[in-house]
Amino acid sequence: MPIQVIKNQSLKAFNTFGVNEIADSFVEVSNVEELKQALDLGFDHRLILGGGSNVLFAKRFEGLVIRNRILGIRKLEHAENQVVVEVGAGENWHEFVRWCLSSGFGGLENLSLIPGTVGAAPIQNIGAYGVEQDQLFISLEALDLQSGELKTFEKTDCQFDYRHSVFKGTLKGRYCITLVRYRLTTKGHKLNLSYGAVSETLERAGIGDPTIEEVSDAVISIRQSKLPDPAQIGNAGSFFKNPIVPNDLYDQLQRNYSSIPGYKISEDNVKIPAGWLIETCGWKGYRSNGVGIYERHALVLVNHGGGSGSELRALAEKIIESVKGRFGITLIPEVNII
Repeated sequence: MPIQVIKNQSLKAFNTFGVNEIADSFVEVSNVEELKQALDLGFDHRLILGGGSNVLFAKRFEGLVIRNRILGIRKLEHAENQVVVEVGAGENWHEFVRWCLSSGFGGLENLSLIPGTVGAAPIQNIGAYGVEQDQLFISLEALDLQSGELKTFEKTDCQFDYRHSVFKGTLKGRYCITLVRYRLTTKGHKLNLSYGAVSETLERAGIGDPTIEEVSDAVISIRQSKLPDPAQIGNAGSFFKNPIVPNDLYDQLQRNYSSIPGYKISEDNVKIPAGWLIETCGWKGYRSNGVGIYERHALVLVNHGGGSGSELRALAEKIIESVKGRFGITLIPEVNII
């Protein structure tokens, strides 16, 4: 059956900021063949869209938006205390995590409630509360948007780094991920409780020996206390990456700001919470017309309703300039601005 192309499609329902930008053309695909049909339409300018949770549309999209709706979850291997799970890139990430937990599969529980689809997870190399998806990742399949050929990417091919992969670097815009494979545990789960808030939440609940479901519930509770629900307030979660700076810059900042937090990630570098930098510059709770900064978390830009993508982009640029001027650190957006 031929795919249906919609002209002048509002993207408001397809991005978690809820901005009402327009795509010249829009199509949904549910399998690789439909994806190939979309590529054969001949558009020079194309965008692959998943859950729209990591994108800010700041203007009309003059081209074809392809929404990835490739679904399906299945077990490939099951031996001893491990299982390999293959999941379609169009699946909702949090629903996939909950499916794994209900099946007794551990490893992804710290990544609960992260918005978006599975296909975006390796692109961003998503992570939270001490765990990053590349720790469980095995491989993925992706369609070359130029040749139309499927290619398998092993872990080393993806060049994972902090909130980064080859798909955000040299191969940005070249491939559409169709499915992802993860290796999870079926028993003897190794829980990661290193993030203080997780262990504190479990302790307050009187849970001393948590299950994977209880760790997930703790993570969900923490995220809900800090981050707004996109269904209520338009947002894309953390807007900026936490900057990584050399030791000498961090030491210099400590002399001027004794309370500045930092997490040593290597012998030479320290990661500083971007939220602290933004809040110290006085942005937390800021509001101008329909856009602003979330009152509970300075790292979250929000659309209170009626705000435009261009207004959010302008706000992000002001924050970058403010932090740069005060701390000498250039914040890098985690969200893709289109």
